[in-house]
Amino acid sequence: MKTAISIPDDVFQDAERLARRLKKSRSELYSTALREFILRHAPDHITEAIDKVCEEIPKRKDPFASQAARRSLRRVEW
Repeated sequence: MKTAISIPDDVFQDAERLARRLKKSRSELYSTALREFILRHAPDHITEAIDKVCEEIPKRKDPFASQAARRSLRRVEW
């Protein structure tokens, strides 16, 4: 699909340099960048990434870590 977009001149120049360095067309570069941006901001992707990290956390309880976490959370404005 073809589309027209407006971007600042400096972003365009940076993209042109990157495309040349990577030996990709402008279309390939923009398509790759947009795909990565979409994936990073997709709610399911974010949830899956958080779940994966949580699965890697050891399940054993550490009294010091629990106390430190509670103290830190008390200082956070919810």
